[in-house]
Amino acid sequence: MMEITFLGTSGSAPGKERGMPCVSLTRNGELFLFDCGEGTQMQMLKYGINGYKLKCIFLSHAHGDHIIGVAGLLRTLALNGRKEPLRIFIPRGYEHTVRSLVVFDKAVLGYDVEVSGVGQGSVYKGKDFEVFSFRLNHTIPTVGYLFRENDKLSFIKGKCEKLGIKGEMFSRLEEGKRIRVDGRSIGIRQVTLHKSGIKVAYVADTRPSANAAKAVLSADILIHESSYSSEQSGLASARKHSTSQEAATIAKRAKVKSLILTHFSTRYKSTEALEREARKVFPKTSAAYDGYTVKV
Repeated sequence: MMEITFLGTSGSAPGKERGMPCVSLTRNGELFLFDCGEGTQMQMLKYGINGYKLKCIFLSHAHGDHIIGVAGLLRTLALNGRKEPLRIFIPRGYEHTVRSLVVFDKAVLGYDVEVSGVGQGSVYKGKDFEVFSFRLNHTIPTVGYLFRENDKLSFIKGKCEKLGIKGEMFSRLEEGKRIRVDGRSIGIRQVTLHKSGIKVAYVADTRPSANAAKAVLSADILIHESSYSSEQSGLASARKHSTSQEAATIAKRAKVKSLILTHFSTRYKSTEALEREARKVFPKTSAAYDGYTVKV
């Protein structure tokens, strides 16, 4: 089970009902944050996100609304006795910005913080998943992230029973070896079903990007910034953000299964109009709100 919670859905400045940008992804007892705006640790408490499980923070870019929450979160983890190392990723060339949030007050954290610069490609590998970064088009170097589970093979119970496959035979098949059953040579592909791993994409501040569309192709969930409506397309272009309609166009082009809009300008008290606008292009669209949770 994978659980995605939107901890902050505002852009640039907070609102009464929206915190600063942050999306959490919890999977198999591990927590990953995508961006970490001001107040993230308060939102984690509010929405029941367990900070003890935090493995990595993936930062899209070095603008303050996306990273300032790192400073407070690191110190609270230290006060709570964290010992496990923490990895933080940010576009290459901005590592010093994150390190300044780690050391500015000479706090003794008691655990290692590893800051890594990323460009485009694989940035983190877990036991059965991988995280990739890809370049976006914003006012400073910015990346999106794709969290991709490994594809899996599951044994077809009835077929295995019929063939008499049991015990160590399964292990040998999983190791890529062939086995002999009643004189027949059997390989793993003959007795398994292929299951594609879940893919979740996070696309923060950017103009509509062909590179992003390619990187998130066929994602199960695309989380995409939606700072403005199409009425403000000129402002979106000037500030290198996306409208809800443009986000939907990327989702349609990338053939994703669902689109979730976030990072809304504070000028919008309600996101209903943005959601409607996007749905005209890509029907399987929803507008996130703080605390919005999706289970995959």
